[in-house]
Amino acid sequence: MATLPRDVHKWLQSLDLSFPVRNPRRDLSNGFLVAEIFSWYYPSDINMHSYNNGNSLPTKLGNWSLLQNLFKRRSLDVPEELVDSTIHCRPDGAELFVQYLYTKLTNRKIKRLALEHEIDFTDHSYQMKLPMHARSTASTSVKTNLKITEFSTEPNIITCQQKAQEIINRRIEHRQKERYEEPDRFKVQPTIGQRSDRNAASFTSQGNLYAGKGYTAGQSPTVIHLEDTRLNGAHAIGIKEISVNQMDHTSQPVIRQTITSSPVLPPIGGQS
Repeated sequence: MATLPRDVHKWLQSLDLSFPVRNPRRDLSNGFLVAEIFSWYYPSDINMHSYNNGNSLPTKLGNWSLLQNLFKRRSLDVPEELVDSTIHCRPDGAELFVQYLYTKLTNRKIKRLALEHEIDFTDHSYQMKLPMHARSTASTSVKTNLKITEFSTEPNIITCQQKAQEIINRRIEHRQKERYEEPDRFKVQPTIGQRSDRNAASFTSQGNLYAGKGYTAGQSPTVIHLEDTRLNGAHAIGIKEISVNQMDHTSQPVIRQTITSSPVLPPIGGQS
């Protein structure tokens, strides 16, 4: 989980908020403290009597609706993904939102260390720290990363199904990666090609194939040429070159006329 830098902590303490921010994911989800933060910078646009300090979903949506109107009036480009992650208490959502506000409102840069994991607003980084037997299943991942409040804010069942399918697909990719990295644990049997000791056959280029064979440009044969494929052992398999001479196109009319005039063969093209 992303933690708040020291500069951001000092900044929040200097604002003299109604209650301190100890758990950003829990304390900022309803938008009340966010409104207090903006009241220090835009006092004429924020009326704290319009905001309620509650935990119900209608209270959260009402507070964040007023805040989004403020963002539009002040031309503050706040990413919608950060707002949704803060409302629904997703991992790393509120922490990144506070850092974004710090850089926008103070015009300062944050000195942060390189992140140990990719920010995807899921608990994947936490699951990777657990032992293999303690990691959540696919159904648990859906319940953990897809909050019940998201079904209420977006009643479209197709959208919710797509979100759940993305979580399941991400877990399938992670499981395939685990099977590849630890085949002994999952008892993955090697394929026939992986068990074979034979090296890959190398093909020669077409120019080297026809060089010195005595063929002209119009008489190049159809050839499948393989170099000798050797095993790692003492045995060797020799592969012979197969050459097929193509017919000269200048002699086709003569051969066709000979076959047509033959009294033994049947006529060609329905001629009688």
